[in-house]
Amino acid sequence: MKLKTWIQRIHLWAGLVFGVQVLLWMASGVVMSWFPIELVRGETSAYTAPLRPLAAETYASPGGVIAQVDGATSVELTRFLGRPVYVTRGPGEAATAIFDASSGDRLTPLSEKDARRVARRDYVGEGEIDRAALVSFPPQEYRGETPVWRIDFDDKRHTRLYISPDTGEVRARRNDIWRLYDFFWMLHIMDYEDRKDFNNPLIMTASAAGLVFALSGIVIVILRLMRGRYGNDLKLLAGRRPGKKTERP
Repeated sequence: MKLKTWIQRIHLWAGLVFGVQVLLWMASGVVMSWFPIELVRGETSAYTAPLRPLAAETYASPGGVIAQVDGATSVELTRFLGRPVYVTRGPGEAATAIFDASSGDRLTPLSEKDARRVARRDYVGEGEIDRAALVSFPPQEYRGETPVWRIDFDDKRHTRLYISPDTGEVRARRNDIWRLYDFFWMLHIMDYEDRKDFNNPLIMTASAAGLVFALSGIVIVILRLMRGRYGNDLKLLAGRRPGKKTERP
């Protein structure tokens, strides 16, 4: 079989493998570029509280606080839900805990009441809390550590906050725009399970097929140019009529 025929077959099959994914890449690229990333992440519906200085008061001993948490290596005096607190930190989330700075009482894991308070402070939309639950097996949209407080709001975007019971931090903000974006992100990177691995075998295969498709197409064009197959097309592009072949009598 001639080399040209082999190249044409390679070009055809690479196009079949690659063509559908090219459409998905283009469609997902349009969707992902359409929405501002702040809107996708829910940051436009999140409240950023101004920093307030802590009053000069007599607080509990930080040494006594840090001694209560295994693995804690540091302690920070800050504010949480409007009151001064100590936050211990260390390697891993297990070393993170919140204590009332005045009494030294531990405030975490968060109760449902406090989780709702955190959610209300963070959220600035028009909805109200519809449901709160401490979940160990959250939906796929949340890919962080568990258990986690899941707070659902009844707004039109179906906003949902995920709050750490150990740190009181909002770990994730989800809404319908994020869910749409995440679906097309999955199609874009071809990770249909975790939706975060950009170096998976599927995208490597599709990328390689795309490269083969492009290179084989270039070779086909070069071969046809060498044989004069595009002569008439080039004349048309130049605004000239292609001449008719005449045969000798």
